[in-house]
Amino acid sequence: MARTYARIRAYNDPALFIALRDETEALAEAKSLAAKGARDLALYGIPVAVKDNIDVAGLPTTAACPAFAYKPARDATVVERLRKAGAIVIGKTNLDQFATGLVGVRSPYGVPRNPFDAKLIPGGSSSGSAVAVAAGIVPLALGTDTAGSGRVPAMLNNIIGIKPSLGMLSTHGVVPACRTLDCVSVFALTVDDAWTALTAMAGPDANDPYSRGRAAGILGTAPPHIKLGVPKQGQRLFFGDKTMAEDYAAAIERLARLGAAITEIDIEPFYETARLLYEGPWVAERYLAARALIESSPDALHPVTREIMSGGMRASAADAFSAFYKLEALRRAADHTFEQIDALALPTAPTTYTVEQVLADPIQLNSRLGTYTNFVNLLDLCGIALPAAMHGNGRHFGITLLAPGGDDARIASFGRKFHGDTKFTLGAFGAAQPPLAAFPAAATKSEIALAVVGAHLSGMPLNGELKSLGARFLEKTVTAPDYRMFALATRPAKPGLLRVVPGKGASIEIEIWALPAEGFGRFVAAVPPPMSIGTLTLADGRPVKGFLVEAEAVHGARDISSFSGWRAFTAQEKVPA
Repeated sequence: MARTYARIRAYNDPALFIALRDETEALAEAKSLAAKGARDLALYGIPVAVKDNIDVAGLPTTAACPAFAYKPARDATVVERLRKAGAIVIGKTNLDQFATGLVGVRSPYGVPRNPFDAKLIPGGSSSGSAVAVAAGIVPLALGTDTAGSGRVPAMLNNIIGIKPSLGMLSTHGVVPACRTLDCVSVFALTVDDAWTALTAMAGPDANDPYSRGRAAGILGTAPPHIKLGVPKQGQRLFFGDKTMAEDYAAAIERLARLGAAITEIDIEPFYETARLLYEGPWVAERYLAARALIESSPDALHPVTREIMSGGMRASAADAFSAFYKLEALRRAADHTFEQIDALALPTAPTTYTVEQVLADPIQLNSRLGTYTNFVNLLDLCGIALPAAMHGNGRHFGITLLAPGGDDARIASFGRKFHGDTKFTLGAFGAAQPPLAAFPAAATKSEIALAVVGAHLSGMPLNGELKSLGARFLEKTVTAPDYRMFALATRPAKPGLLRVVPGKGASIEIEIWALPAEGFGRFVAAVPPPMSIGTLTLADGRPVKGFLVEAEAVHGARDISSFSGWRAFTAQEKVPA
C-alpha cells in the first residue's frame, strides 16, 4: 500500500483520481488484513481503483459532476465482494461525466494523462481506471461499460478489459447510464488477473433486479478449435487509419496461427444495431439518470454530456417500440451469425485521436470510436479487449473477442493465449509479461470430467451446450481399443460409442471437458435416448465419464470405427451438421 501511494505521487496527475483515500487509513486497513493472516483470499492485499460512478462507502460518488455528488452509506455490491476477497480500495477515478463518452475528456476534473503520450486521449468513459492500471499505480481497477467504456480505454492504454455478460456482475450501487445495458467492467494487466477479480465479484444479487446470476465459468486451456468471425474486407471501417487496418490484418494472422478458423461475416447488422444506441430511445435512459439535475441546474453538466442526454427527452413511446421491434429482428440476425462462428474478433476501436482533435469535434469522433462497441450490450454479448499492436508513438491497437452472453470463460481462455503470444510489455511501464500459468489437466474437486465423442466436440454444433454450463477444455485423447463407433440413423446424424470385448475394438478420438458439478448434473439430465453417460476407459487406463449408446440402437447402423473419430468421419463423408 505504501508503494501504491508513492507511485501516485510520482505519476503526479491531479486529473487521475476524483477522490483518494487517506494514506494512513489505507495503510491501517492493510495492517489489519495482514494481522488476520488471510493469505488464501483471492485478492489478498491487492490495491484497487474504482470508477467514480460506483459507490465506495466513505468516499463521495460524483459521476464526474460535482453538483450530483452524494455520500453513499454502503459499498456497491461489486466493491463489497472485492473487499471480502481481500482487495483494498484506494480511491475513485475520473471518468467522462455520467459515463457518457468514449474519449475521456468530458470531465470538470480534467483529462487523465495518457501514459504513453499526453497529447492522445486516454479513452473513456472509464479513463482514470484504465490509466491507473496502465501507469502501474494499481494492478486492478473497476470501470463500467454500456457502449464500450470498458474496452476502448483498454486498447488505448495497452491493458486488458473484460466486459462481462449482462447481469453477471451486480450493478447495485452503480450510477446508471443505461440501466438495462450497464455492466461493471474490469481492467488489469493480464487476463488471469482480470479473471480473478471477475470471479470474486460474480454472482446473483437480490438488490439488483437486472442481476441474472450468471456464473463466470472457469478459465482454462485455450479451446483447440474455435471459429472466429471477422468483417468482410469491404466492411472494415478504420476512417483512413491505414496503420490500424494493417494492425488488424496482422492480428487476424496471429489468431489463425494460434489455431482459430477465420470466417468472414456480414457485419452490417451489427453496425445497424450500434446506431440504435444513440439514435434510438436508449438515450432516454441516460436522461433519466440525471433528469432532476438537467431540469433544475442544466449548467451543472458538461455541455457535450448535456447535449447528448437532453436528446432523451425527444423520443416518444411509439419511437421506443419501433426501435424495440427493430432490435429484436437484428438480434435474430446476430443469432444466425453465431450459429456459424463461436466468437467475433473485431478491432476494439478503428483509430484514436488527440485531445485537441476531440475537443474540436467531440461528437463525431466519439461516435467513430464506438464503431465496434456500441452494439455489444444491446445484443447481450460478452467481450474481452486485448492488446494487438504497440507503436513507438503511443498509438496502440487492440482487438476484442465477442461472444454470446454466458461464453465469457471460453473467449477469455483463448484471449490469454493471444495476449501471451504477443509478448508485449505490460501497460505503459515496460514490465515483461509473466509466463502463462499452467492449468490442471484434470477436473478439480468442484468439477466432473466428461468425455465427448460427437457434436459436442470443440468447434462442432453442440459444443455450445457445454460452454453454456461453464465447461472448460482439458485434453484431446483416445479411448482404449475396446470400442466400436457407429453412425446412428438419426437426424441430425449422431455417433454411437459401444463397448465391445477388450482389445477387439478401436481407439476412438475424444475430448475431455471439465464441468462444474451442477452443470454436469444438468447436462446428464438432458441426454436423450439411446445415448447415455457411462464410464469409458482411456488408452492409458484412466476411467472417465462419457457418452455411450444402448446396444439395441446400433442394429443396422454403419460401423465407422475405421475413421477413429467423429470429426474425421464427418469431414470425409460430408455428414450434415
